[in-house]
Order: sequence, then C-alpha cells, then structure tokens
Amino acid sequence: MTRIGGTWQNWGRSASVRPVRVERPRSPEGVQRAVRAAVRQGLTVKAVGAGHSFTGIAIAPGVLLELDDLQGLVSADVASGRVTLLAGTRLHRIPGLLARYGLAMENLGDIDRQSIAGAISTGTHGTGAGFGGLATQVVGVTLITADGEFLRIDEGHSPELLPAVALGLGALGIIVEVTLQCVPTFVMHAVDEPLPLEEVLGTIDERVAAADHFEFYWFPHTDVALTKRQSRLPESTRRRPLPVVGRWVDETLLANGVYRVVCAAGQAVPAITPPFNRLAVRLTGDREYTDLSNRVLTQSRTVRFREMEYALPAAEVVPAFRALQELIAERGWRIEFPVEVRFAAADDRWLSTAYGRPSAYIAVHRYWRADPTAYFGAVEKIMRAHGGRPHWGKLHTMTRETLRESYPRFDDFVALRDRLDPDRRFTNRYLERVLGR
Repeated sequence: MTRIGGTWQNWGRSASVRPVRVERPRSPEGVQRAVRAAVRQGLTVKAVGAGHSFTGIAIAPGVLLELDDLQGLVSADVASGRVTLLAGTRLHRIPGLLARYGLAMENLGDIDRQSIAGAISTGTHGTGAGFGGLATQVVGVTLITADGEFLRIDEGHSPELLPAVALGLGALGIIVEVTLQCVPTFVMHAVDEPLPLEEVLGTIDERVAAADHFEFYWFPHTDVALTKRQSRLPESTRRRPLPVVGRWVDETLLANGVYRVVCAAGQAVPAITPPFNRLAVRLTGDREYTDLSNRVLTQSRTVRFREMEYALPAAEVVPAFRALQELIAERGWRIEFPVEVRFAAADDRWLSTAYGRPSAYIAVHRYWRADPTAYFGAVEKIMRAHGGRPHWGKLHTMTRETLRESYPRFDDFVALRDRLDPDRRFTNRYLERVLGR
C-alpha cells in the first residue's frame, strides 16, 4: 500500500481513492469505535491490508481503515493446531509467529505480502490438487458488523455462516480476528525444471496427481514450460536449501532486477520481448532443494505488474491454455510476463472460485506501465467460454448478472449481506458491480 498525500493506491497502481478520512485502529475495539463513528456520520467504511488486490475491492471512498497496527498472534492451541491472528497480520510474518509452537499454515500462495484478512477475503490460493485456498484453513472469524457489534462465527457460534464469512469480499463487516487450522511444521522437496511445453500439456493430469503441489509458467514466444513440483516431508527431514548466492542471483538479480529493466525497455521496443523470453527460460527454472514450507511455496516479486486470473474446471485447463496460445500468436502481441497455471481442490466456501469443483487456474500478467485492456479482455472471453470464474482480487469485467450464474450459493451470500449490512456501510463501486447495490 502506498499513500501519496491524501490518496491511497494499491500495489499494482490499478486502483486509487482519496477517502474522506483515514484511521489506523490499534485494537479490535478501535475498529469497533471507527465503524460506529462512520455509521453515525452516514459514511461507508472499508479496511485495507497490503493493497495487493488489483481490483477496486478495497477502495474506501468514506472512511479507510489501515490495519497495519492490528498485527500479531492472539492465541495458539498446540493440541488442536488452531491459532488466532489479528486481521492485519502479514502472511510473511505468520511462519515466525507459529514456529515456536511447531505449526505451519497448510498451504500458501506464491506471494506473502498480503494481510491474512485480505488474503482470505479475496480468495487467495496456492497450488496443489489436494489443497484448497487460504480461506479453507479458516475455522473462525470475528468481525465488526454494521451495527458496530462484535460477531464471532466458528463451530460453536453460527457455524453455518462460516463458508460465507471466511471468503466474504469485505462485504459483510470488518474482520478483526481470524482463527486458522494449522498443521505441524513441515519441509518440502522442490524440483524446478524446464520441460517441453507440449510434453507437459500432454501429461498434465499425471503430473498434477504425482506431486503434492504442481504448477508451471509459460513465457509467450517460447515452447518451454517452467515446471515446479513439490513434495511434503516431515520436519525432521534434512534440509538442503538453495545456496544464498544462487538464490540471490535467481530471485533478486535475474527474476527481479534484470527483468524490471527488460520489461521497461520492452515498452519502448516491443521486439526485444520474444528473444528475452527465450533467454529467460534458459537462465532460470532449473534447480532442486529442500527447505521449510514457507520458503518453498512463496517467492519475492518486486517487479510491479497487473494480473487477471480465472479458475476453470480442471478438465478445461488444456483447451483453454491452447486457445490462449493461439490468441497471442494471431494478434502478434509481445507479452513480457509469463502465464501461470496452478491447481486447487474443490471446497465449500460460497464465493470461492473452487466452490464445488476441482479447479485449475490460468493467470495472465502485464507490466504495470503497459495497457492490459486488449490482452485481458480477449483472454477473459476464452476463460468464460470454458466455465471460468474470476479471482475476486484480480482484474476482470464480470458483473452480478454473470457471476450469479457461476456460483450456486450466490443468492444465499447476497441474502446474508442484506441481513448483516442492509444499509451498505461496507460497500464500494466494485462490490456494487459484483454483488449489486
């Protein structure tokens, strides 16, 4: 999150707002006071985390609540593996908070800069056909309602609402605490390997089934898939982490430093993009190591970009990917960012992109200074033709009318919103588009 004077901007520079007022509550009670004050004044109120959503889901034209001071561990129960965190806690801080208890989050996305409340509310996910998104790890939520009251939802308090509030888009209230079901600390054996793209596409089902976690990246204008497969191992397994210098060269110098320069240059001279992409797949993506789960699952990304991602029925991933390949070739576009393909288990969160079906994700990106409109718009048509659901925190043009067709519990969610926030104190233009007024 970046503030310029009185203006709030998200990380991708795709959304900004000048709120009426900014508050930084330091406790759940402080959030409660802020909500009550906003309601008395007839203002809308929204919380922001790290600003890593590309959509306007966190835009707060009324009262903006920065939860940077609402971080840390509230409680931990080693026997049950359950931990409660303050809503603003950044994902990258959680492994350190859990380490003393011998616990870890079951799965993570590939970026860990988000807040825990923001990550679950927008449907952040990782990869692995046997694992759900971060919201599936949620077993309890405490939020402040539009009435300015604390509402606890867990297995002992209105458990039937948990599948809605665990991934609530910020539409049901301001989350102040999140309880996660964690697992014992574990390590992962990782193999990053470049392989012929056609070989990967032809054996995708077998590769997904053979690894706990599998994904691949494809740089347009190449015929190589940069595959990543990982196996989960007990904590006692001997670790063989990447050498410090080697990791710095791969992830800081090449993946971020050199790549930033090339992306910027590609805006002026698009012709350099295809040869650089071919060079990139020769220089990166070939390594093997074993390390703590959070060090394997996440990576540093400092090159600013914008992203669109769609969840597809798993069986649709290859035909949708091939249509994307053909699109780029037909249009003659020079696309500097790779396409990312990941997988997730079906889950029961009402607005989860993986609700009720095993899913595959296709994500497309553009450098933040490039106009993504034509590329993203054409890709979106392909994804929708294959039954896609858009990631709530990433760019898309879907509306309530089209989304309602994709989610069996959509009307139930809207009815709960009507009950908890009838006067729409937690709304903004994005939520009006995707959920209605």
